[in-house]
Amino acid sequence: MELTDLPNIGPKLADNLRQVGVGTPEQLRKLGPREAFLRIRAQVDPAACFHQLTALAGAEAGIPKKALSQEEKVALRAFFDSL
Repeated sequence: MELTDLPNIGPKLADNLRQVGVGTPEQLRKLGPREAFLRIRAQVDPAACFHQLTALAGAEAGIPKKALSQEEKVALRAFFDSL
């Protein structure tokens, strides 16, 4: 399975993930969306937006980002705003 087989992961986000050492869906699940996002921001794209974070969280869960629960979206927003 490729990163782009996951929901929300297009070529650009997959490339960002590979640049920070995440090359498989299993590696993304092990690392988690928050840590993957932090690495992307630190090493690849300092302007990475909230939508990338929700895309990663949805991908980890195997669902489209719009299907994330309201509670998860609120938690992700709090995390993003704390950066």
